[in-house]
Amino acid sequence: MDNIRIRRAQEPAIVALGGGTGLSTMLRGLKKYTENLTAIVTVADDGGGSGVLRDELDMPPPGDIRNCLQALANTEPTMADLLNYRFTRGSLKGQSFGNLFLAALNGMSDSFDQAVMKMSEVLAITGRVLPVSNENIRLVAEFDDGTEVVGESVIAHHKAVHDRNITRVRLVPEHPAPLEASIRAIEEADLIILGPGSLYTSILPNLLVDGVAEAVCGSDAVKLYIMNVMTQDGETEGYTASQHIKALQKHAGRELFRLCLANSMELPEDVLARYRLWGAEPTVLDTEEIAKLGVELITAPVADVRDGLVRHHPHMLAREIMRIFFEQSPTRIYRQK
Repeated sequence: MDNIRIRRAQEPAIVALGGGTGLSTMLRGLKKYTENLTAIVTVADDGGGSGVLRDELDMPPPGDIRNCLQALANTEPTMADLLNYRFTRGSLKGQSFGNLFLAALNGMSDSFDQAVMKMSEVLAITGRVLPVSNENIRLVAEFDDGTEVVGESVIAHHKAVHDRNITRVRLVPEHPAPLEASIRAIEEADLIILGPGSLYTSILPNLLVDGVAEAVCGSDAVKLYIMNVMTQDGETEGYTASQHIKALQKHAGRELFRLCLANSMELPEDVLARYRLWGAEPTVLDTEEIAKLGVELITAPVADVRDGLVRHHPHMLAREIMRIFFEQSPTRIYRQK
């Protein structure tokens, strides 16, 4: 699989839904296998520099979109460094140039998706990056004590401080219109990937946009969920793999996928000890419970430990995704040269 080359006319159409660093990491690996690649990205983020631009300029948050554009970019190293540059002083302190660049393009465009398309052209990206919606979406979390918290950036903090569990998330407005190009991409996909990324704040916000879950469910594509390697403090601490899947099925109101890929690589004890201090641990793969949900669990060594942090390895993950696709594709028209 390392040397796989697919005939250009037969490249599988891959759609990945998510947000955060997990999605952009996976895209860096997948772009080596196909140019027919579409990332559909959440626009519910309201924290950090993205949140500031969102509030001040009344635009969707640029951060997750910008990360995906950079992951798929084919530019000189200087341009990559420029987009990653964060101002260290003044009113722009903490803001990235990449976010400002996208904000400027948004001001020059009729809609946010047009601004994303223009930045895609500047960066000569492989594939496409699409916002799931052009609407100004807010994420609301409901907790098991009846309280509600508005805003992706404060949900994890509220959960940690009050030691409560998230029972449901929803969007405001409740039925935001999807970007038609995003729905069309899902309908035309050969492979649909959910994740990796934060369960409640990166993956589910996409599925709650009108028509998205229905399009995923109605597709005859191979559908694959990438399980997070670690649980996430403030969102999924104590969650098993099956609990992640149940949350997705509960919010979507239907079974979205039948395949789940999870990491099998053992992680260093010193790294795990550090994560325990942060309230996180490796996601427990409760195989029997997963099977009861109608999902087949596939395991492979797809993790990466770098600078004391656990992430998915972009190339190992992409290789395993493509292996699964070639085995599961109902048409079997894709062949290696």
